[in-house]
Amino acid sequence: MRTLLTLIACCCVFATASAANDPLISPSTKSAVGGATGSIASIRPNSPGSSSASASGASSVTSSPTRKMSEREREAEAESDLSAKIAARLAIMRANQQARAAAAAKAKKVAAAAPVAPKVYSNHWSYEGDDGPANWGRINPEWAKCGTGNRQSPIDIRDGMKVELEQITFDYHPSSFNVTDNGHTVQVMLGSGNFITVNNRMYELIQFHFHRPSEERINGKGYEMVMHLVHKDGEGKLAVLALLLERGKPQSVIQTVWNNLPLEKLETLAPSTVLDPMDLLPARRDYFTFMGSLTTPPCSEGVLWLVMKEPVQASPAQMALFSRLYPLNARPIQPGSGRIVKESN
Repeated sequence: MRTLLTLIACCCVFATASAANDPLISPSTKSAVGGATGSIASIRPNSPGSSSASASGASSVTSSPTRKMSEREREAEAESDLSAKIAARLAIMRANQQARAAAAAKAKKVAAAAPVAPKVYSNHWSYEGDDGPANWGRINPEWAKCGTGNRQSPIDIRDGMKVELEQITFDYHPSSFNVTDNGHTVQVMLGSGNFITVNNRMYELIQFHFHRPSEERINGKGYEMVMHLVHKDGEGKLAVLALLLERGKPQSVIQTVWNNLPLEKLETLAPSTVLDPMDLLPARRDYFTFMGSLTTPPCSEGVLWLVMKEPVQASPAQMALFSRLYPLNARPIQPGSGRIVKESN
């Protein structure tokens, strides 16, 4: 028995030494092993205190699991605290996210309910530069046809189909008028009561104005100026009669208009005299006809065009006067786009 106890004591001492030098063993475990070894080493065979020593050693050994359990509890408690903090942080983040989403939804709702101010587009156009004919369709959405239409005017009138066209019936009379230099041309507004009838439709003469050079061409030939007489029927449909101007003798109606030009642009002069649009017409009334558009913005299509074949004469001095005001106010030729052109035999 004594030999057995001695052997156990030696083993414990060796284990203690090994544990003390092993870096992988925790200090608490080293302490527990050292205590147990010390208790066992103090046992002596046949010593009266051997029972006491054994009891002390046993007590020391059984206390080690208790300390390990406490460390596990502390680790579990720390892990629980960390989980609680993470959960709290996530809850705050979710609450902030929900608050931001609610604020964005509210702002969107308010923006949707607020009246949208209409975008203001320019109404300014010209015959040159950035506001010229090439850009009319982009200046204002209401003028889109200027760039996208397929029945635009003016055109070079070629290959007309010669048919028995109905003669235009003119019912013009001496009328009151006013003259405006509107910044694009000289425009003459006429009193009511002047009509043409064509294709069984009656159109009333509203106004006439001038372009230099002529906007229309006939088989590639242009003219120095042109007058456009604008008519409208009861449904609002338009018919434009084009009178090509060439140099020659003075024209009485044109002279009456020049005599009553306002002194400033955008002003209107309403003289007490009258003019007779019948005096504008050439002796021959043969004409070309096709469907086209206005030659100024908004370039509305569905306009019936009537281009008189015989030019009207005006004096060089009369043409020179207009050229001082508007040396160039003609839209370029537009594609024919396969449209039908008819002409009188």
